[in-house]
Amino acid sequence: QQVQEDMNKQLFDNLVSFLRRSHSEFQERTTEWTCRMKTREIPTAALVLGVNVTDHDLTFRSLSEVLQDNVTPYIALLEAKDCPGVKNLMQKLIGQLMNCYVDVDSLEDEDYVQVSQKRVRCSMTSLISWYENVTKKTDSETPSKKRTSSSRHWQSPPIVVVIKDMESFTTRVLQDFIVISSQHIHELPLVLIFGIATSPMIIHNLLPHSVSSLLCIELFQSLSCKEHLSTVINKLLLTAQFPFKLGGKVLQVLINLFLYHDFSVQNFIKGFQLCILEHFFSQPLSVLCCQLVDAKKRVNILSHNQCENIRRLPSFRRYVESQVSEKQIALLTEDSCLKEVIQKLLEDLHVYHENYVPVLRCLHVFTSFLPKYPLGKQIRELHCASLENRVWETEEYESSLQLARMLNKSDLITMLQQCVEILVSSSGKDFDKTVEKLKDFLTQFQKLEEEAFQERDVSVSSQKELQKKTDLYHLQKTLLELKESRRSKKLTKFEMLRFEVVDYIDSLVRSYLVPADHKTLHEIAYFNTASVLREHLNAAPRIALHTALNNPYCYLENQALKCDGGSISNKAPDICIVYKLHLECGRLINLADWLEAFSTVVMGAERPNADPASSDQVDDVIHARFIRAVSELELLGFIKPSKHKADHVARLTWGGC
Repeated sequence: QQVQEDMNKQLFDNLVSFLRRSHSEFQERTTEWTCRMKTREIPTAALVLGVNVTDHDLTFRSLSEVLQDNVTPYIALLEAKDCPGVKNLMQKLIGQLMNCYVDVDSLEDEDYVQVSQKRVRCSMTSLISWYENVTKKTDSETPSKKRTSSSRHWQSPPIVVVIKDMESFTTRVLQDFIVISSQHIHELPLVLIFGIATSPMIIHNLLPHSVSSLLCIELFQSLSCKEHLSTVINKLLLTAQFPFKLGGKVLQVLINLFLYHDFSVQNFIKGFQLCILEHFFSQPLSVLCCQLVDAKKRVNILSHNQCENIRRLPSFRRYVESQVSEKQIALLTEDSCLKEVIQKLLEDLHVYHENYVPVLRCLHVFTSFLPKYPLGKQIRELHCASLENRVWETEEYESSLQLARMLNKSDLITMLQQCVEILVSSSGKDFDKTVEKLKDFLTQFQKLEEEAFQERDVSVSSQKELQKKTDLYHLQKTLLELKESRRSKKLTKFEMLRFEVVDYIDSLVRSYLVPADHKTLHEIAYFNTASVLREHLNAAPRIALHTALNNPYCYLENQALKCDGGSISNKAPDICIVYKLHLECGRLINLADWLEAFSTVVMGAERPNADPASSDQVDDVIHARFIRAVSELELLGFIKPSKHKADHVARLTWGGC
């Protein structure tokens, strides 16, 4: 929420400025000529938010809070589903406006309550009279109250109507509302805000020119959802402040869902929250993740069972195998020795996180100056590549180094300056020598520029001397020397320094961007089970439905529902019994046979010694239960009535799940 507010601050400030200009124009309409010219134009803000519709609700909620705190208490948020007609729109508009005006001193005022309860007065005339009453009431307050209210809201504050989903509104409803509002704009300071998901051209597609000419439109563009996602990843994932981390495959699953499904940052955050829940629920040692920064306090209170769980971690096993035999025995048998080592390993893991992010940002700066982006243009792509593999062993990284060895001097200097800023502002403790080395590179580049100016003067003088030598022998000798020097051309000082810079950046990458799964105890902080995340986020309704109907114990966890694979329990819900019986049938199912089989299963335990003659008489209650179960099965899409035989139904699903 804080990231969302920070990103939308500029947008909301621009909207407030637009409302201020519109409100000042309304207050300055004094002359008759001004009223004639602008009396029918409604100030309108076209707010383009993008196709990530699921994120719009939070944006409008934040916008409403900003406007209520700084501009006006009279705000109405309208959706197309609530406004099928102009009458419904006016009811929603007037209802929200009158309910939003809640003054502590007027809660017990009977007139106010009566006005808010009268639904018959849903017209523009009643809205104007209500606005005049509330503004007069505000003007007649005591000076102290008036001073308090004016500090938050403007004098005669405007009425802001937010159309949240303009594309979904009926054309006729919008046209009628705009025409009616324009006729009363000289009496009511009305401002419209259109929430647009596609393009501003939708305004002209929905509204004819005679209606759109009644709007004084100004366009506002929010940040793209991709920029929003990049900011969220930078604030939440690429930081050592939060010890919980996502593995490379898990992060790639969330990013793919974002890019190929809905572009919703809110759904990305929900997936991130789901990863947190799964990690802390399924990993017994995740309690150490919360105390990753202050490992000493948590390690000292580890129980013996937790120590045993640590010894079972694959990364810790590899660490133990790399130690000498005496150390291995102590780690596997003595809890005190294990706690000391765990404390050091957790501190090393935290230092790894502190150093990883700045170097990753430096690598991103490094690749952003390249003409192509073999490793990806976004920092999240670099992050995923670094988490999954040794990034320096990939072909994309090698091609990036080759391109980097052809960068010009200005790009290299700018890149080094940005890297110095990143490393100086980072929380890493091992970057003092690195910063000194980068600054030394910058100093060498400055010296090269000074030497280049001197060499340029020398070359000019040598050319002049060459022009003075008119002797053919000396001229031919000089040209041969130049030709020979070009054949055996050596690297210039700039090229050697450029190679040195690239090699040094490469050494930083190899030192600090080691994949997380190579670090000991990474299982404590990293969630890597992408398959579990896919099961939750990639919906498979048919498989879930088949599992629920074929094996209800999987969801209900009732011991009475446990049964073998082929048997049918009479304790199961009726729809489960009907479903398992229909799996044994062919394309057409005889309802009479189906009912008989259902009654046999249901009555099998209830009447084990029943008379065979009486079993032919199906109880009315069982008959009703069967009809209801078959209807539910038809509603779920497993069967449909047959056109060929009235007493049969057709089966619609085939194959195993």
